[in-house]
Amino acid sequence: MTRAAAPGVEGAIRDAAAEPSETGFDARRYARFPTQGGRPAGEFEALQKVWETPTGWRALSAVNNNFIGFLFIATAFGFFIAAGVLSLVMRVQLAAPLAAVVPQETYNQLFTMHGSVMMFLFAVPAVEAVAVLLLPQMLAARDLPFPRLSAYSYWAYAIGGVVFFGSIFFSLAPSSGWFMYPPLSSGVYAKGINADFWLLGIGFIEISAIAGAIELIVGVLRTRAPGMTLAKMPVYAWAILIFGVMIILAFPAMIMVTFLLELERAFNWPLFDATRGGDPLLYQHLFWFFGHPDVYIIFIPASAMVSTMVVTVAQKKLVGHELVVLAMIATGFISFGVWAHHMFTVGLPGLSAGYFSAASMAVAIPAGAQVFAWICTLASGKVQRNVPSLFLVGGILIFVMGGLTGVMVGMVAFDGQAHDTYFVVAHFHYVLIGGMLFPLFAGFYYWTPMINGRQLSERLGRWVFWLSFIGVHVCFLPMHLSGLMGMPRRVNTYLPDRAWDLPNLVSTVGAFIMAAGALLFLVDAIRCYARSGSGGEARNVFGGGTLEWLSAGNYGVRSIPVVNDLEPLWADPGLADDVEAGRYFLPNTATGERETLITSPSRAEPQYVQIMPGPSWWPLLSALFTAGFFLLLTVKAMALSAVCGVLTVFCLMRWVWGNDRHIAQQQVDAGGGILLPTYVAGPASHGWWAAVLLDIVLGMIFLMAMFAYLYLYGAHPDWWRLEAPRGALLPGLLLLGAAAGLAYAARPLMAKLRRGSGASAVAMALSMACLAAALGVDLRDWWDAGLRGDASGQGAAVYAMLAWHGSVVAAVVLSAVYYVLRWMRGLAPGPANKTLEALRLLFIYAALEGAAGLLLPRLLPWGGA
Repeated sequence: MTRAAAPGVEGAIRDAAAEPSETGFDARRYARFPTQGGRPAGEFEALQKVWETPTGWRALSAVNNNFIGFLFIATAFGFFIAAGVLSLVMRVQLAAPLAAVVPQETYNQLFTMHGSVMMFLFAVPAVEAVAVLLLPQMLAARDLPFPRLSAYSYWAYAIGGVVFFGSIFFSLAPSSGWFMYPPLSSGVYAKGINADFWLLGIGFIEISAIAGAIELIVGVLRTRAPGMTLAKMPVYAWAILIFGVMIILAFPAMIMVTFLLELERAFNWPLFDATRGGDPLLYQHLFWFFGHPDVYIIFIPASAMVSTMVVTVAQKKLVGHELVVLAMIATGFISFGVWAHHMFTVGLPGLSAGYFSAASMAVAIPAGAQVFAWICTLASGKVQRNVPSLFLVGGILIFVMGGLTGVMVGMVAFDGQAHDTYFVVAHFHYVLIGGMLFPLFAGFYYWTPMINGRQLSERLGRWVFWLSFIGVHVCFLPMHLSGLMGMPRRVNTYLPDRAWDLPNLVSTVGAFIMAAGALLFLVDAIRCYARSGSGGEARNVFGGGTLEWLSAGNYGVRSIPVVNDLEPLWADPGLADDVEAGRYFLPNTATGERETLITSPSRAEPQYVQIMPGPSWWPLLSALFTAGFFLLLTVKAMALSAVCGVLTVFCLMRWVWGNDRHIAQQQVDAGGGILLPTYVAGPASHGWWAAVLLDIVLGMIFLMAMFAYLYLYGAHPDWWRLEAPRGALLPGLLLLGAAAGLAYAARPLMAKLRRGSGASAVAMALSMACLAAALGVDLRDWWDAGLRGDASGQGAAVYAMLAWHGSVVAAVVLSAVYYVLRWMRGLAPGPANKTLEALRLLFIYAALEGAAGLLLPRLLPWGGA
């Protein structure tokens, strides 16, 4: 960053000893720029016009975070209502013994869809949706760094979710439980395409969640307001960072396990068939490696919403801010070591069961630290009596009750008695409702004035709270009793005279009380949002101190402020006026296009101005054809699925075609004479960070495939009957080494040679060819050795790794074609190019993955069985 010689920068407003900085930026010195007699005429109007959201039917091409975020939240809440209706039908069925409201198969479909929709289409998407809407406002960013990726993530989720949920109306919904354990979900017991809808639909939705997570991680690390160091970052931003990291580490397990089960169903590869060397417990290990962190993926952002709202409700800074952040990090870390506590009854070794039991109890410590921080903040402040405070306090009470029963089921002996009973149902509903649903409702009432400029009704809100709070206890408290009395879960009826009649009838009444609260909220929300608000002005009716309460439009904030406190609006009462007057960064559109400020990851120092993409139809079309590809695979319409696949690739390439471009203005005035570049490549670029995260996701998915191979070998070594061929070892490694070397060399070739862009294109094309050749050599080696995927667990595990690596190589081939096409059109100039930087990382990763897949099955077991 450089500073022009213009006298416009006001020096040392809050001058203090500056810490060392690579860029020379000190947030305390450049705290405010003077207006110099007022901003140029039309500056604000130009900013508004550039960020204007399309109207009418063209609104579907909008990519603004506030537009996409609102649609995201509304869609997630719609799925919540839909899943709630399914649960009411289930509760009516269980209200009395031997009831016949719906047939058993229909009940199983309702049960499966209720759990699947609540977990995959509501819980995780809802907290992600709130982050899409709220995070840029809280960071004072103009938008998330990849707005079209946010749009793609939403449309993929919405289209896939609607089709998936619609399967229940055609008797095509899965019926094996939201967890889809084999062998019940395998081709033997789950014939037809019902299970395939779940596998391909949920896998597709997981891809959407990962895309959103990458967007949010880069957003937190690279788009914070200047001066917002990690120490001054809001608790909510910390939570979204942890949330995103957990998604990219946990969700790959879900993608791989659905991939493996679909391979078994489609090609009869015995990955989970114990009679041929597979193992159904492998599915449970992979599923719960995703499933248990998923609970905390939901809880951590919701708990940060509580931490944010508690501060405002109590009008006091959060007690133990650093401790709360550390507690969230510890929760995320420990949650990855707790997955097998869902498997205490499958026959785990005693040492393993003891470890997972201890870890299950340890995870309660950081959660308890957050609860105590909330209680201390409320107790030491002056609590406002409003609907958000009711939901906050009520949610804390419900969550603590669920946490106490969680410690109980974390004990191996008790879990052996309560497992698969309604006690467990009561436990996780208390945890999810108290830890996620009530904070979400509190957030609706707290942040609606920011979104709409209007408040939800306080009077109706109190009715919503008490109906919900009473309904939760009436519905789920009796389930503890019925569970301890031996009532199993996942059953559609029960015999009379077992003392289960009254608890089930009371639970059904409670479910309808909760439904009345949800219906009343829905009526109030429609009333509020159907009326026009204040044009985007944030009405800070509760007196919040964080940046989302600055007046904002589609462009985010009028100018991007310098931050010096955790609660900037409390620390500087004049901050909002200065922001609105354009006295901070990017008060105008410096290049005539959409822009935001990219800052350094730790100290949030301005590094460059990002030119952001505007409205586009390509994310929507990409999501539509991606959904078509997966869903047509489900019904075995292979030709149409292939067409959708080709159209998806075309739309994706067309989408990103114009993203990487140089403009004439290599540097622009970002405010006060501070000059920043408009094009950066390499590790300083936010796109490079996204590419690294994508490689981590791919690496985690392949790591799960390697785990599957090792698990099956350890569980059934007698089925490893074929000695591993080693003819492909040397040529394969040489080809993979050449691929990695060529991809690595592409960058220096571009930077140093006169015709570097052409040399880099040739290097990338050759790298792609080497990767494809190495895959072919590996596959041919196993085939010639006589290994077949449907013959044994060994063949299924080896070919599953090859199948996944083949999909990565296919992505590499398409990427190489894309880069060569850009070079041919003169769109790959040197000496640095963002597209090249991102793709070479993918090529190098693919070479490393190929080497791991080549070596593992040939070195273990050495010499065959």
